[in-house]
Amino acid sequence: MNFNMTLKSTSLAIVCVAVYAASTGAQAQSGEKIAVFTKNQTNPFFQVVRLGADSAAKQMGAVVTHYVPTKPDSIPEQLSQIDDVVIKKPNAIVFTPVDYKAMGAGVLKMNAAGIPVVNITDRSEAGKFVAFVGASDYELGLVTARYLFKTLGGKGNVVILDGVKGSIVSADRARGFADAMKESPQIKLLASQPANFQRLQGLQVMENLMQTHAQIDGVVAANDAMAAGAIEALEGANRKALVVGINGTKEAVDAIKAGKMLASGDYNGFLQGCVGTMVAIRELRKLPVPKEVVFKASVIDKGNYQAADIPADKRSCPAWETAIKG
Repeated sequence: MNFNMTLKSTSLAIVCVAVYAASTGAQAQSGEKIAVFTKNQTNPFFQVVRLGADSAAKQMGAVVTHYVPTKPDSIPEQLSQIDDVVIKKPNAIVFTPVDYKAMGAGVLKMNAAGIPVVNITDRSEAGKFVAFVGASDYELGLVTARYLFKTLGGKGNVVILDGVKGSIVSADRARGFADAMKESPQIKLLASQPANFQRLQGLQVMENLMQTHAQIDGVVAANDAMAAGAIEALEGANRKALVVGINGTKEAVDAIKAGKMLASGDYNGFLQGCVGTMVAIRELRKLPVPKEVVFKASVIDKGNYQAADIPADKRSCPAWETAIKG
């Protein structure tokens, strides 16, 4: 082999290595861009959803940008954020509507822009989606209320703290509560009042209910934040009642460990964030995805809280095959 041929071969090898290094470096720095929409900054459940999305994106080499209304569940603000996203045009969107009816027009805008959309947590009434990822709010309401009523021995006075009136989540959980009551005819419902999924309102509503009702044996709260408010009100009045919530938040797990809360329906926001983001990325990579992933309803209590006790920022998304089984 002559010197010129050797030089050319060496030069070609250097060029190939340089091109490969540049391409892999660019690939590592420019993964799929995923826009993740959640309802608000205040509910711990959505904080965990966002951490799940971040974990999935990190594991799969994608990049997540979060869009969260500064005013809780603000329809105008989420519509404005959708307009911004449509202009920026990410590769895919993971979307929780602040209102399942009102955000239909926004979803149609994303569809018209040709951006794949994965619907998580709250089902949107309108629009085309790659898939839905979430849990059955009806089933969660049913199994959580059943757990309380069974612990009460099938009899006692209870109150219900509902979520936002008109919200599909609140309506479905309320249906579950109602069906659980039908199974326990000796459970007496003293009152059912909305506290809008907010801790402070849960506290205030519970304080009012205690003034009206001398004996309250159980509290069914449509989320953990309201349950925490109810517990605070009970403690302030030096009264006792068994309290259940829904969402399986860290605050609820801590209260269960401390014996302050009986149980929480496990909505598993971290897994919803994981799987919703995984579905979006897999769709972009032409990998198979299910049209729907609905996680089985279960209850977190003092006997099984350990798995839910790991802080969300310390968790990692499970492998795809495990994740979609819930």
